Amino acid sequence: MPTISLALGERSYDIHVENGALDRVGEFAYRAGLDGKIAIVTDTNVAPLYAERVRKSLESAGFMPSLHVVDAGEASKSMQQAEELCSELVRAGIDRTGCIAALGGGVVGDLAGFVAAIHYRGIPFMQIPTTIVAQVDSSVGGKTAVNIPEGKNLVGAFHQPSVVVIDPTTLVTLDRRTLAEGLAEAVKHAAIRDASMLHDLKRLGPELSIGFSLDTIARLPDLIARNVAIKARIVEHDELETQGIRALLNFGHTIGHGIEAAVPYGTILHGEAVALGMRAALFLSERKAGLSASDAKKILSALQALDLPLTLPEGMDTELVLDKTASDKKFRAGAIRFVLLTKAGEAGISKKITREDMAEAIEELRRPLT
Repeated sequence: MPTISLALGERSYDIHVENGALDRVGEFAYRAGLDGKIAIVTDTNVAPLYAERVRKSLESAGFMPSLHVVDAGEASKSMQQAEELCSELVRAGIDRTGCIAALGGGVVGDLAGFVAAIHYRGIPFMQIPTTIVAQVDSSVGGKTAVNIPEGKNLVGAFHQPSVVVIDPTTLVTLDRRTLAEGLAEAVKHAAIRDASMLHDLKRLGPELSIGFSLDTIARLPDLIARNVAIKARIVEHDELETQGIRALLNFGHTIGHGIEAAVPYGTILHGEAVALGMRAALFLSERKAGLSASDAKKILSALQALDLPLTLPEGMDTELVLDKTASDKKFRAGAIRFVLLTKAGEAGISKKITREDMAEAIEELRRPLT
């Protein structure tokens, strides 16, 4: 099964994508050089499903695991929860010689990774993502963060994992909405780097409601690996997002984050907000970057096939979305760095998108897609 290597010198690591990989977590952790006490950080949804399998695998490889469970949901991605978790780790004997295993979706990965970055000034950790959004995107690249009232992911650190272990069979327990919102990130990767993947993503649409077939499960490692490889190559060239290359991964996220932050966390899922953000970005790409209507339609068609929302909920205020967008990290010295497409599979950064342009794009989201 696919293994993708992310080359960052002494911070390099492997991403293993394999059906059944949960039972090899201990082996992969040992091969990555981890050792000793390891804190399994997970949430109330994932713990009953997979924590015992991961614990047994780690024990069989000689680790001494402890289990730490947080409430499922975005509310756990907070400074308060990070502090509580650090205290738990101290009581469990996880010092600077210990490590963390982040078992769960994007919230758990971000929270546990952030705690790993600050606990005893930084300890190693591994990512074991169990959702689509985490498997194709957030578990790779070393971005860790928690939220504050002023915005999403505004307090964080770059802290690369020592290894990422992806088991696509964990996706069979997820509902249609969760699967669809995760696949929005895969559409993003296709839009900026690999337009041929749009066809494969559209094929998944009919299966979201009835559940993935055995044939689909067998194909998932390759599809996930294609996404991981796209992100890995971008991160290798711009780990800390200082060269403008990694910022391409923000396609759809600028306005998307504004939409997500304009309502209570969880009302609109991250991938759903990103889908809306991508429609807005496609609107601006046609007008400002020469994207053809046919290429825009290809991407929108994939989002539609996955039953992702493409029309703004009623009552959402444009000015509020813009204000939330303005507090996002993608602003630099008050100027927005906006990702636009020149064609399907090719993206660039524009500094010419104005607040008025974004307002027009948000208003476009109120119109039903024809």
